[in-house]
Parts: sequence; C-alpha cells; structure tokens
Amino acid sequence: MPDVPPVTGPQLARLLLADGWEQREKRARHGIDLRKRFSDRTRVTIVPTDSRQPLPDGTLAAILSPRQTGLTKAGLGELIEKHGLR
Repeated sequence: MPDVPPVTGPQLARLLLADGWEQREKRARHGIDLRKRFSDRTRVTIVPTDSRQPLPDGTLAAILSPRQTGLTKAGLGELIEKHGLR
C-alpha cells in the first residue's frame, strides 16, 4: 500500500462522516466530535478542524489508534481510495 498523503482535519472529518461516523450534537472545543457504534462498543473521537494545515503525525496516529477510531493508516488509505480527498 502506498504512503497515505497528508490529511487536514476537515478532510479527515469528511472521510469519517462518509464512513458512517455521526457528528455528535455537542460541539467540541477544538474540532468536530464524532462517534460510531460497533457491535461491541461505541467509539468516540474529536478531529481538529480549526486549521487547513495537515494534521501532525502524532495527532493523526492518535485518531487512527485502536482507542479512538481503530482505523490504522491502512484503513485511512482505503477510505481515501473509496471516497477520495476533497
């Protein structure tokens, strides 16, 4: 799989929404508050949307981690292939 291109917060939020994540009613202080229900649990994450700069590697890794979205970089690459970056 090729490397994942740099992703901004708004782009990542759009990808997650296209993947079935729901925006929670509550507005997060630094971004968009998203959740998705899985069979065994509900995952919650906050994606920073206040900058047009690519997300720092550490922030992106935390969002893609098993504790938040559980996507991994490979999963993010699949979302980008499926929905494209806009």
